[in-house]
Amino acid sequence: MVVAPSWGAAPPSGNYRVTHQYALGGSGGWDYLTLDPSTNRLFVARDNRVMVVDTKSGKVVKEIPGMKHAHGVALVPDLQRAYVTNGDANDVSVVDLKTLAVAGSIPVGGKDPDAIIYDSATSHVLAMNGDSNSISVIDPRLGKELQTIALAGNPEFATSDGHGNVYVNLEDKGELAHIDTRANAVKQTWSLSPCEGPTGLALDAVNQRLFSVCANGWLIVTDAGSGHQVARLPIGKAPDAVAYDARTHTVFSSSREGVLDVIHQVDKDHYSSAKAVPTLKSARTLALDPASHEIFLVGAKSAVKGKPVSGFTMLVVDPH
Repeated sequence: MVVAPSWGAAPPSGNYRVTHQYALGGSGGWDYLTLDPSTNRLFVARDNRVMVVDTKSGKVVKEIPGMKHAHGVALVPDLQRAYVTNGDANDVSVVDLKTLAVAGSIPVGGKDPDAIIYDSATSHVLAMNGDSNSISVIDPRLGKELQTIALAGNPEFATSDGHGNVYVNLEDKGELAHIDTRANAVKQTWSLSPCEGPTGLALDAVNQRLFSVCANGWLIVTDAGSGHQVARLPIGKAPDAVAYDARTHTVFSSSREGVLDVIHQVDKDHYSSAKAVPTLKSARTLALDPASHEIFLVGAKSAVKGKPVSGFTMLVVDPH
């Protein structure tokens, strides 16, 4: 018999909705979003720059130039630095969080560095090299790549538990890899079937549950200890990000279809879908504020591949 734990917060009432839309403007595509909750700043990776947005006012604080197909941003609060992957340059830009100026760059041994995260257990930054099936391990204090970790497939997003374990979706294999970051080695790889094209990944650290979102419209829930698949739910197709709110026990998935799926965690192995929130057709990435429970998304009203982007907008989804 499964007994539901006593959660520390009431479940969401199902009234998530878009409460604000802010016109950001600017040309070019975009990829991952990273929120700095301490400053209420949202870092938006765009083709040739990083756009920094104040989430309270919706105003662009600064645009950090000099990027070459920027994909993702990882924050290292202790160093007051941000690390930005440049897919076309095969390097990582270092940004001073106080001045929002580029302070240097770190070449990596892989091709097309894409998603990037900070692993607090090792104080290393990990860049997922999308075109070379590897992870670059970077020491941010030394400002250099220490080594690469070979993978069995194309890495997409990754997440760290802060205790020496990193998990990464392998997009072309439909698998999930478990990395020991102290040994810098792959411990095991698990199937995500029937998932095709896993992209976004999030972690419930307390219950050790991983949430992978898939191009063919599945959310797969995996036990981070055993690799056993404990649940699967249908979601919007072509998602690129997922977040878990630990206080409200809610999973959010954003998809290119223009919906934000809202999924309530009944207990660690049981989930129920709430009403999806309409967003924008191109709003496929997101960031969650764990304090306010707001979800931030960006999209463009004219987002057709190969054509200029117009109407670039930040959406705020609020549970109240």
